[in-house]
Amino acid sequence: MRIYMQTPPLSGVPLRFFQIQIQEDMIDGWTLIRESGTQGARSSTLKKIHYECREDAEEALFALRDQQIHKGFKTTFATGMSPTDS
Repeated sequence: MRIYMQTPPLSGVPLRFFQIQIQEDMIDGWTLIRESGTQGARSSTLKKIHYECREDAEEALFALRDQQIHKGFKTTFATGMSPTDS
């Protein structure tokens, strides 16, 4: 499951992005991966958090998505989600 978000384009303000995804890992758990930064910049921030079950990882993913929406980000791409999740 992956969600890619961006800030709306504003004159003179660089676009920012926020990407979150969950992946099954090799130790019977799930990893939430979050990356954020300025679009086109050479560096970004990457964080990984391990969860024991998929449901907990999905709950954290949707909570992060909702936080970013409140900050003005818009979802530009989502995959691996049912229509009721987006």
